[in-house]
Amino acid sequence: MPQRILRHGGLADAVPSLEKALGNAGTPQEALRTVRRHGLVLWRNAVRKLRETDGDDRPLYWTRLAMRRALRAWRPGFDADIPHLITELEYASRGMTGNHLPAGDERLRLVITGFDPFRLERDIRRGNPSGAAALALDGAAMRLPDGRTAHVAAVLLPVRWADFAAGIVERALRPYLEPGPRQVALFLTISQGQPGAFHLERYNAAWRGGGTDNAGEESAGAVPVDDPATAPQWTVTSLPYQAMAAAGSGRFPVVDNTAVQELPGQAEEPVMRADGPSGEPGAAARAGGGGAYLSNEVAYRATLLRDRLGLGGSLPGGHLHTPVLEFAPENADPAEGRYTDPVLVANRRDITNQVKELLIAAATAPAPGA
Repeated sequence: MPQRILRHGGLADAVPSLEKALGNAGTPQEALRTVRRHGLVLWRNAVRKLRETDGDDRPLYWTRLAMRRALRAWRPGFDADIPHLITELEYASRGMTGNHLPAGDERLRLVITGFDPFRLERDIRRGNPSGAAALALDGAAMRLPDGRTAHVAAVLLPVRWADFAAGIVERALRPYLEPGPRQVALFLTISQGQPGAFHLERYNAAWRGGGTDNAGEESAGAVPVDDPATAPQWTVTSLPYQAMAAAGSGRFPVVDNTAVQELPGQAEEPVMRADGPSGEPGAAARAGGGGAYLSNEVAYRATLLRDRLGLGGSLPGGHLHTPVLEFAPENADPAEGRYTDPVLVANRRDITNQVKELLIAAATAPAPGA
């Protein structure tokens, strides 16, 4: 199935091209430049191919894995730091090459993040609509209703606890959030959520719930961030969620989700709260609106970075869960199903288009108090 997806995506030349280039690398420095260049080319080709075809994010995921395998199998005639080269390949092929959005006060700059496919042990054909939307919008210049142009950059994140603990979210977003001529006006982290609706997650929890990631690892406990003593139990969205929910952006309803799971002080079991954290002393976060998996953690880390940079509510940002991407009913069985079908393509297209409309609604919403 991965080979079918690779052929479908038009990125199959990436692996032999990398192998040939590595064979010509004579020093560690040349190897590093080679890996970064080929990772960036993979990202750019994946963006281009996705737009030229049916919006499929899966070929990038499987091609990157094949390139990682080629790097691990490479036996150079010099001492090469293979783990570091794999990390650099990851960064470049995920769009993590710094903030290159156009500078200037007349430009509106936006950054979004998506995720790799996940839970492939259940269905190896799975894609991720958040990744598809991120690839579709990377580099886009969107004309807004007020006449301005919004320039979008995108980053694709791995579904791996260890990468998050190593700071991949902060590395990806800091260049966009830090004050300067290219600072964004809005950030939006995106992941796949529940069937049939978009969810705007109001509260994000400082807690990992222990689910298995794409490396087969589990992690439970407090979200591991720098200076944990100053990390709050909750962070809060600064997106214009009311304007986004009311925008009439597409086929799926948009829900303002305030539910959380909290462990009251001295209690042994967490409780669900429909209207957000209680604010009681000693109460601890156990799940945000987006749960306690990596979608919650990307939202927590991004909004914590916002706050630690002193941006608070002045920079709109937060998390959006997309509907689940579904196959046609007759193609639902992963053991016998095809890798694609018209229903899957239509669902992915509709989700991507609605993400775009929600991004426009967020970018054009009045500032708080305006």
